[in-house]
Amino acid sequence: MDVIEAWSGRYACLLQAALRLTNEAFAAQLGIGVRTVGAWHADPTVVPRAEVQQLLDHLHEGAPAAARQRFQTSIASERASHAPALPDTPAAQALRVAIAIVTRETDVLLVCRRDDETSGIRWQFPAGVIKPGTKAETTTVRETLDETGVRCAVRQALGQRLHPVTGVMCEYFLCEYLAGEATNSDTVENMDVMWVPRNALTRFIPVDTIFAPVLAALEESTND
Repeated sequence: MDVIEAWSGRYACLLQAALRLTNEAFAAQLGIGVRTVGAWHADPTVVPRAEVQQLLDHLHEGAPAAARQRFQTSIASERASHAPALPDTPAAQALRVAIAIVTRETDVLLVCRRDDETSGIRWQFPAGVIKPGTKAETTTVRETLDETGVRCAVRQALGQRLHPVTGVMCEYFLCEYLAGEATNSDTVENMDVMWVPRNALTRFIPVDTIFAPVLAALEESTND
């Protein structure tokens, strides 16, 4: 069995293809967020964190023999040809992310990411990769619940942009809090989850990286 000295997004996606798993199933097997798998497809050169490297090692070592053979064949072909494209993966599809601006009275919900080699972002709004054929609004509500334990409802679409730090297409939605305690439900990717006073938001996220319609919507909601 081939030993992977260091996993990259490319090798992780080859393992996913060998196991014949969807992004969601692959993420579930590893115990990580779907957005991380999506990031590997978007940038095959990214190097996962040390703890994720260990999770990939474990999944690789425990894979069925047929899957390991498929993976070894793919790795051999990859190393021989140095082909940039990933076989049988949706890497060519543009990555789209839904971002939830969840408000509760005078607060807004934030999550603190662990060190992320792809962007360097720390505090940010709950977000999730939009799967093909899935509505962005559905992703917004589901990912917020999965990440933070908070149930919310979309009130208003705030528009979309290419994020100035990540270069990913982001779609923003103003959401209202419905129920649930804010808890860190995704400890692999996140360090913390917290309600932050809206007027203190820029202490956590640099103002020049916040989408202008988001700032306007939060200010309008505060004045309601």
